[in-house]
Amino acid sequence: MATLALTAVSLRAQTSYPDRCGSGIPRTERDGYTPLPRGDVFCPLVADPKAVRSFVSLQDERSGTGTTTNSSRLASVGIGDLFGLGRWAGNKNGDGVQLSISGAVFAQFDLGTSSYDLLNADYVIGLPLTIRHGKGSMRIRVYHQSSHLGDEYLLREPATRRDRENLSFESIDVLLSLDAGALRLYGGGERLVNREPADLAATVVHGGVEYRPTTWLIPLGKLGGFRFLAATDVKTSDEHDWKPSVSARAGLEYDRARGSDVPGRRWALLAEYYEGPSPYGQFFRERVQYVGVGVHFGGF
Repeated sequence: MATLALTAVSLRAQTSYPDRCGSGIPRTERDGYTPLPRGDVFCPLVADPKAVRSFVSLQDERSGTGTTTNSSRLASVGIGDLFGLGRWAGNKNGDGVQLSISGAVFAQFDLGTSSYDLLNADYVIGLPLTIRHGKGSMRIRVYHQSSHLGDEYLLREPATRRDRENLSFESIDVLLSLDAGALRLYGGGERLVNREPADLAATVVHGGVEYRPTTWLIPLGKLGGFRFLAATDVKTSDEHDWKPSVSARAGLEYDRARGSDVPGRRWALLAEYYEGPSPYGQFFRERVQYVGVGVHFGGF
């Protein structure tokens, strides 16, 4: 009986971190150095429009500069993933230091046109160094972004299109994160270098909060279940005179039942709201507001 009790306690301890992240450290990788590890020790951001994950979202958007506004219906698509290169794990499940490579493409399509014109595509590749100790975690990332207007958009009449800008930069960003029960708080900032255009400002402040209860809202037995998920992400920069951009998402997240050594990836159906400077690279000088709904795939 004592052996069974100790085993149950051990299993609960081992699953505490995957319950938070969904892509945590398997039991076989929780101690010492692991090359090409699975998962990460820093949880992805739920509401950040540029978080590396795959998703499809339908958005009703209002955009413009000055007194001119436009309304459009967009499909926003992301394809992204993170690949662990090496992890030095600590004594506790979830603690460790990990070096990874990440990459993503974010694209927007105009659903109001006959051929669903590609408007913009952002390409992002980075080297994140992530650290976790207990409830605290940290990400230090160096990344490159370049942005491009779609060919079909460039063929539009000059009065209905934006001229192309050679938007390209490298950035160093640092985020600190704290888990507090069902809540997660994070904050930090980034500094852009090697910027084009030359007048692109360099400083960004970034923070947010996430709410994820541990209990399922809709249990499905051995199949797992759905839990409620809500998050808000805020960024502000000197490029836009410190006027904030606010991204909010809420909905249902599916997670499979526990008991497997390898934590399962999650997916979520999320309603979303955004207001602020456009997160789409070529349109970064415009302010936009949109509401939408999307399906997101990733570790969360």
